[in-house]
Amino acid sequence: MTHTRQSATAFAPGGVGNIGPGLDILGLALDGPGDTVQVEWTDTPGIRIRDPGHPDLPRNPARHTAGLAAQAVLDRAGDERCRKRGIDLTVRKGLPLSGGQGGSAASAVASAVAVNTLLGSPLNRFDLLGAALDAEEGVSGRHADNIAPALLGGIVLVRSLDPLDLVELPIPEELRVVLARPHQQLRTAEARRVLPARVSRATALHQAAQVGAMVAALASGDYALLGRAIDDRIAEPVRHGLLPGFREAKRAALDAGALGSSISGSGPTAFALVCGSDSGERVAAAMSAAYTACGHRSDVRVARIDREGARIVNGAEEDVL
Repeated sequence: MTHTRQSATAFAPGGVGNIGPGLDILGLALDGPGDTVQVEWTDTPGIRIRDPGHPDLPRNPARHTAGLAAQAVLDRAGDERCRKRGIDLTVRKGLPLSGGQGGSAASAVASAVAVNTLLGSPLNRFDLLGAALDAEEGVSGRHADNIAPALLGGIVLVRSLDPLDLVELPIPEELRVVLARPHQQLRTAEARRVLPARVSRATALHQAAQVGAMVAALASGDYALLGRAIDDRIAEPVRHGLLPGFREAKRAALDAGALGSSISGSGPTAFALVCGSDSGERVAAAMSAAYTACGHRSDVRVARIDREGARIVNGAEEDVL
């Protein structure tokens, strides 16, 4: 088999994992910032990371999700060309490190898509998701709530990891997401350490009911029900102590008219769901003011749901997979 491409570049969006009560099983992709990975053939065998995207990220491809995803794609594709040739990766981080916006997942997905394209697209989306999931597992645990929407776009329910079974959920037209990121970092591994090993039956039933309500609300466009269902009793109660200012920002968001609010992924970013852009701007201002009052600077934005997911980019052009 001959190759026609010398390089390929892919973009994957950031997003919100968990979406409140959907710990590890619900996630959404957002318009705006994401991670971009450029890959190209080289004459030196192996995978090399030219630029990891940030000084604090490793250049070792076995410790960077982009490098791990690239290797996983090669393994799944069984491409013999890589015995004699190598692939160089250049990562451009549009997402904050340890920010709770799916940055490691976006790097993994963008790398997987780019390498697959470089090889002539031998893998389908299901295989690509598996490769990116393997990469994410090597860094922050085996969960697909960020991986799936980064690849597919939209709002995704992970019905099962083994076997992998994903459900792409409807997106109400006026749904917007407010993100408020205080200027702090929280590593996913640290945030996962505080999660309880066991929960009571009452808590488990409550979480299941909220996830079911969210699915029903998205299908019917019931914004009020969607907001009521953002009620996490597993992760948020134990993680808020790691996130100074979060409780004040959440209260401010709800007082300003947010449908619901919780922690984005493992934090420190907080999110709020709103109906319409005008409501989003009011909620964003309120959350920013709350963090400021607590002595924390923050970055806030209002975003639509990214419906496309990962795509190949060539200059200003984007090809949706």
